[in-house]
Amino acid sequence: MKGRGKLYKNIPKQEKILLKNLVEYRDGQVVSKTLVQNDFVSVTIFSFDKGEEILTHASGGDAMVTVLDGKGRFTVGGEVFTLTEGESLIMPKDVPHAVFGEEKFKMELVVSF
Repeated sequence: MKGRGKLYKNIPKQEKILLKNLVEYRDGQVVSKTLVQNDFVSVTIFSFDKGEEILTHASGGDAMVTVLDGKGRFTVGGEVFTLTEGESLIMPKDVPHAVFGEEKFKMELVVSF
């Protein structure tokens, strides 16, 4: 299929894993590891140190975040959501959003284009 590209990268195959263990916390940083990137979907694991953020921006696709560890604050279209481990949120395409580390936290981001 045109545009698919490689599917999973940077991740062990045929092995049980914990997604939150794929990225480490680093003082004063946001760390990311891309697992899938093609014309249809992007899957990335992030870690945020406490107080670190991704400033307001919009995405070209619907974005679903799932917190894997800790607590993060998500501002979507001016509305604020605090998520903890196991909680998810959809950030709609073209709606401005931002992410802030209320404490150290990790999340999985899946964007569908």
